[in-house]
Amino acid sequence: MGNTIFSKIINREIPAKIIYETDNILAFYDINAQAPTHVLIIPKVEIPTILDFNKNKHSELLVEMFEAAIEIARKEKIDRTGFRLVINCNSEGGQEVYHLHMHILGGRQMNWPPG
Repeated sequence: MGNTIFSKIINREIPAKIIYETDNILAFYDINAQAPTHVLIIPKVEIPTILDFNKNKHSELLVEMFEAAIEIARKEKIDRTGFRLVINCNSEGGQEVYHLHMHILGGRQMNWPPG
């Protein structure tokens, strides 16, 4: 596994407030929250960007990430009011950590365009 901050969280080298975990997926609260609910969902396999996604190798991981998002939205009680799922890609797309991750943002009105 690589040296990203997410790899270190997976390996428990850096603490995180974990909200959801399976054999393949880890979800935790973002320390730089942009909404009242801001959770990151990451695969435990390091995939640098969504462009590195391989449907033959990673399809089940992506499905599991979306299933985790639904469960977390219900747990956080944002399933009825609404929430946003975001996957940033590369620097101009806003990606800061090169380990595929999905943001769940909720608990406030989301604006469009997002910025």
